[in-house]
Amino acid sequence: MPTTGTRPRTPMAFDRRLLAPMILGSVLNPVNSSVLSVSLVPIGAAFGAPPSRTAWLISALYLATAIGQPVVGRLIDLYGPRRLYLTSTALTGIAGLLGTFAPSLGVLIAARVLLGFGTCAGYPASMYLIRSEARRTGAESPAGVLTALAVANQTIAVIGPSLGGLLIGAGGWRSTLALNLPLSAACLLLGSRRLPTTRPPAASGRPRLDLPGMGLFAAMLLTLLLFLMSPRVHNWYLPLMTVLAAAALVARELRTEGPFIDLRVLGGNPPLLLTYIRSLLAYTVSYAFVYGYTQWLEDGRGLSASRTGLAQLPLFAVAIAVSTTTGRSRQVRGKLMAGAVGQLAACALLLPLGPHSGVWLLVAIALVMGVPQGLNSLALQNSVYRQAEPERMGSSAGLLRTFGYLGAIIASAANGAFFPHRADTAGLHHLVWFLLAIAALFLAVTAADRSLGRTREPDPVR
Repeated sequence: MPTTGTRPRTPMAFDRRLLAPMILGSVLNPVNSSVLSVSLVPIGAAFGAPPSRTAWLISALYLATAIGQPVVGRLIDLYGPRRLYLTSTALTGIAGLLGTFAPSLGVLIAARVLLGFGTCAGYPASMYLIRSEARRTGAESPAGVLTALAVANQTIAVIGPSLGGLLIGAGGWRSTLALNLPLSAACLLLGSRRLPTTRPPAASGRPRLDLPGMGLFAAMLLTLLLFLMSPRVHNWYLPLMTVLAAAALVARELRTEGPFIDLRVLGGNPPLLLTYIRSLLAYTVSYAFVYGYTQWLEDGRGLSASRTGLAQLPLFAVAIAVSTTTGRSRQVRGKLMAGAVGQLAACALLLPLGPHSGVWLLVAIALVMGVPQGLNSLALQNSVYRQAEPERMGSSAGLLRTFGYLGAIIASAANGAFFPHRADTAGLHHLVWFLLAIAALFLAVTAADRSLGRTREPDPVR
């Protein structure tokens, strides 16, 4: 039985002392994603780089995290969360220090890669702990725990632009990287004091890591994401390498014992596969909105970084209200349908925008976008929690984030394509038509999925 090293936990009840390190670790990635949205323009000005180059700051984080999340999640499934949580959060602090003093855009991109790997453990560790607490107590973990995790991530993702604007106004764009130093210290302190110590498996029963499977998975994602970040004809070899790596991964995982990704189990779980597809579609729209629209507010509308952050505050208020109001409901299909419709409505409101659009329209867009922002990630998280195999909760949660980061990479590539020099109004309108198509596909996939109505709570003692 895992122990915390301090006082014993209350029997048959969720150990709420775990909430602080769980929530703080899981928000490291969204805070670094959303704070950057208002930093891109001042960083570009500091290094003389156009949006097509600063887009790599977004892509670098998600490239590293998309590869790292399921890998770290699988390690957590096998060895427990404590050591991986502490190692990753320490790496976050190192990346923050490197980024704070980065002398060039290249070094800053390298810091963002390091930051991506450093923020990998928080979310799969949290999902693992929720499932392990359900197994320990023999009762399903309180619905409020999953809600708290989702609301915290939503809150950080939404207030990030406002926080970034305030930090830039106070100390320049480098302060958005320095933010990782106190966050990393807090995670290390809370994690070392509160996370359970898991006994290492005996030598005879020690699980074997599928290192070739992890390597092929990384190669597949790396070549795919590099192509998505620069979809040019002369990069034709990248999708070919993706296909070859994917074929080798399938052949490897179907033959080996203890595969990194159990394709037989995953192939027999169509609801979980559809959840991953919905995650990709929903986050493509969400991240393109956060980065593309935010850049337009600064370049196309002429707002300062701090005012751009403040313009997103109504989105924050609505998202939090929606998440907290609907969090305890076990309904998944209704949330996803409403979230898909909300994304369509928010994107449609971007079409009439121009350089002199009134503040009332900016507020209306933020209010409408707050609804899907508050619904989608909560519903997707609950779907994975109920659909995934309990013994693979860490890696399944990591894959959910990976598909979300694929959406972020697609969004970043779209922003770079539609804003080649600056985020002007014409580019925004072209981006909106792309987002409307993605949002419509998200709605269609959700409406056609009858399994959502049959989603139920998993057996806690399984």
